Amino acid sequence: MNKFITVLLFTFYSTFVIGQNVATKKKEISKPFELGEIIELQSEVLNEKRTLNIYLPEGYNSKDSIKYPVIYLLDGSADEDFIHIVGLVQYNSFEWINLVPKSIVVGIATVDRRRDFTFPTTIEADKKTFPTSGQSDKFISFLETELQPFIETKYKTAQSKTIIGQSFGGLLETEILLKKPTLFTKYIIISPSLWWDNGSLLNQNAEILNETFKQKTEIYIGVGKEGLTPTELPRVMEVDANLLADKIKATKSKSVKVLFDYLPQEDHATIMHQAVLNAFKQLNLTTKHE
Repeated sequence: MNKFITVLLFTFYSTFVIGQNVATKKKEISKPFELGEIIELQSEVLNEKRTLNIYLPEGYNSKDSIKYPVIYLLDGSADEDFIHIVGLVQYNSFEWINLVPKSIVVGIATVDRRRDFTFPTTIEADKKTFPTSGQSDKFISFLETELQPFIETKYKTAQSKTIIGQSFGGLLETEILLKKPTLFTKYIIISPSLWWDNGSLLNQNAEILNETFKQKTEIYIGVGKEGLTPTELPRVMEVDANLLADKIKATKSKSVKVLFDYLPQEDHATIMHQAVLNAFKQLNLTTKHE
């Protein structure tokens, strides 16, 4: 009987030790889950270091001849929109869905979005509320002369360049679209803060409205049930977004396509994810790799 108990205890002890060793080994082989690369780029234009979060699609190989579309994401910090937008891109590029081609995503981490995404305003109240505002010209120059060349040199990029932004980010996109439209080929503009400077951007003359504009450009404008804008001037975001869509639809260029999307079930806080998914469904993002 004693011998049986001894064997039983030994078996129990051995099983416990083996279990502990297995658990220890499992802990030893754990490693961080990596979604992409983090790059710090020193900008001479902005006179500061900017953080880029880079997602490379499955199968990306710098030695291959395949080139990938690039999606530039404003508010692209890890704690902003980078993770869930990358999720949309990755999921919708699965072969059985094929809504989006495998793409590189460049998330531009925010430093001061009110500074970078707005042009100078004539409204005194907004100058006081947003004291650092009005330097979008520098940020646009950073995109054009530093960021895009850097990405196109470092990675295997195609000609397709999409930009995504919401609110002030949508305002910046609209400014680029109306002032430097060839900077991107696809614009996903969500809940743009066109109330800025009492809607002056809506009066902007633009190259994209002319018959001579030849670059194939697709624009998605999405807005939710958002109501009055955060300013003393009575402007409604849904109305301004409609006005922008109508302005671009009046273009004489046959190379420009505009899609307006009203999402009454969404508001300013919830619209981003659903609007980007809708844009992926409606824009011609299924261009084959170049």
